[in-house]
Amino acid sequence: MFSGKVAVITGGANGIGKCIADEFRKNGANVCIIDKADGEHFVGNISDKAVLESFADKVIKKHGYIDYLINNALPLMKGIDQCSYEEFQYALSVGVTAPFYLTKLFMPYFNDGGSIINISSSRDRMSQPQTESYTAAKGGISALTHALAVSLAGKVRVNSISPGWIDTNYRKYDGADALQQPVGRVGDPLDIANMVLFLCSDKAGFLTGENICIDGGMTKLMIYHGDNGWELK
Repeated sequence: MFSGKVAVITGGANGIGKCIADEFRKNGANVCIIDKADGEHFVGNISDKAVLESFADKVIKKHGYIDYLINNALPLMKGIDQCSYEEFQYALSVGVTAPFYLTKLFMPYFNDGGSIINISSSRDRMSQPQTESYTAAKGGISALTHALAVSLAGKVRVNSISPGWIDTNYRKYDGADALQQPVGRVGDPLDIANMVLFLCSDKAGFLTGENICIDGGMTKLMIYHGDNGWELK
């Protein structure tokens, strides 16, 4: 389905990013990964402007174009009690600035029908305590998505995905962990990868500027004390 296409993935060495990369490869795409983890991919910290420029230059020198940019790299998660100014800036650099700058660097090289997928989080609309750096970055990438969709209209479609609870070790859960989600289970990386490939395909040609929340319905379930056996303790 993606034979001859070039997919660029940040944070593609592990977890959701690795699953996305594997699925693209299975479908014939050439995959270019940048990740701070060691490996055969381009190793680098995407909070560094020079690293982004070097990576983009290498991709274009090798392939001459790209078709898909998947901004997946994970921002730092720290809360207001512990997060320093520098750490907060780092989270925004990884989660918002890098996706913006990579888009800018690759913009002249996108093939027609290109697609950008930004991986946000259901935390872009809900929070736990002490998660400010991560939540701000994920909220930022959701907003950046629709801004880019308008600016790149007619050239590249831009959408975002907000995963809920995704277990990157593919473990199976039962009891309350599963039942608190309307679909009755915790998600796994394929739930996200499948949507990424759909959004990059011609079947999604009328979709741009959208955020798709893939969370098993968890953000739609209203929970009250005493309702359906739930208790606040």
